[in-house]
Amino acid sequence: MLTHTNKKVSELAENMASETVSGRSLWQDAFHRFTRNKMAMAGLVVLGLIFLFALTGPFIAAWSYDDIDWAVMGNAAELGQPSFETGHYFGTDDLGRDLFARTVQGSQISLMVGIIGAFIAMVIGTLYGAIAGYYGGRLDNAMMRLVDILMSFPYMLFLIILLVIFGRSIFLIFVGIGIVSWLDMARIVRGQTLSIKHKEFVEAAIASGVRPMIIVLRHIVPNLLGIVVVYATLLVPQMILTESFISFLGLGVQEPQTSWGALISEGAGTMRYGTLWQLAFPLFFFIATLLSFFFVGDGLRDALDPKDR
Repeated sequence: MLTHTNKKVSELAENMASETVSGRSLWQDAFHRFTRNKMAMAGLVVLGLIFLFALTGPFIAAWSYDDIDWAVMGNAAELGQPSFETGHYFGTDDLGRDLFARTVQGSQISLMVGIIGAFIAMVIGTLYGAIAGYYGGRLDNAMMRLVDILMSFPYMLFLIILLVIFGRSIFLIFVGIGIVSWLDMARIVRGQTLSIKHKEFVEAAIASGVRPMIIVLRHIVPNLLGIVVVYATLLVPQMILTESFISFLGLGVQEPQTSWGALISEGAGTMRYGTLWQLAFPLFFFIATLLSFFFVGDGLRDALDPKDR
């Protein structure tokens, strides 16, 4: 009887040991959960293909983005249609410029504006909102009143003034769009911080003598990661739209450079002349990117949400 009991105890210990060895960390568990989300993985694959298109497109294009096919210029409806024989894989615009090469360049600029601008807004808004929510009191009141004042100011006017004063450059567009787009992020993060700062693990850190700023960085911000990532994925298409509006006003990307927004605007203005491809190709890349970011963001939220583990 005693031998049988010892055998059972040994088997139980071996099972516990094997479970401990096969256990996953929080990040490994999040990665496993993300890979099981089919829509998120599909969105990630599409984004990968679009990034690959933006990186390798210049080596595939038969024309440069500023080259002009003089035989097509002024007669794009009949001679500028998509064709592999002429090397215009996506056709041409009304000025005879290769739409494939311009879509590649538009992809590069639009993706850079969206991702870099969203990253700047995410960093500033997350730190600002977490600090305001955790410290509370007069500091929280003063910081959020500043956010209210800035939100009441037309940020597009601020961005236009910034570009007019300091000149038009892609780098300044990155910084300008990111700086004026962190306000909503700060309000969202601040509200979530108010509910997290009274949790047991935060109170334990306070009782252990951990400094407030360390608590914000090590305990508050990591638990906001799911919300921050999801909102950042929503910011990317918003950044691209903002950049396209600025370019439409003549203050953004300047010719011969272009972006998805500028190409869509040009295509929409000429589609009544029978050049639908000028709108279809950049619009396809824009919509595919937008939907892919949505799916990836939703998958990351599910994977990083500690309540769903």
